[in-house]
Amino acid sequence: MKTLFILNDPPYGTERTYNGLRLANSLAKRPGEDVRVFLMGDAASAAKAGQQTANGFYNLERMLAGAARAGVSIGICGTCMDARGIGAAELVAGATRSSLDELTDWTQWSDRVLVF
Repeated sequence: MKTLFILNDPPYGTERTYNGLRLANSLAKRPGEDVRVFLMGDAASAAKAGQQTANGFYNLERMLAGAARAGVSIGICGTCMDARGIGAAELVAGATRSSLDELTDWTQWSDRVLVF
């Protein structure tokens, strides 16, 4: 089954992006599942490399890197990146600058879309 996760909330201060990534990572481990994650709005900041969080606190950079290693495609809204001053070279490994057109393609590709 093909699942698209669209994440909108900031990386920290709310747990919506964290919980969306937790579910995406869990689903990606299941046989027959194809998962894609699209970060837009404040969630675009979750893909910025170099995050330093307190010991024992979740780190979305590490979660995204793990998802990418598991074969999850990760797209970041380019307009949202520009608005936050994030360059493509600053993204976590495995994440790519994307667009609304690609999100549209991914939406048509998917069997289900989950929005956080």
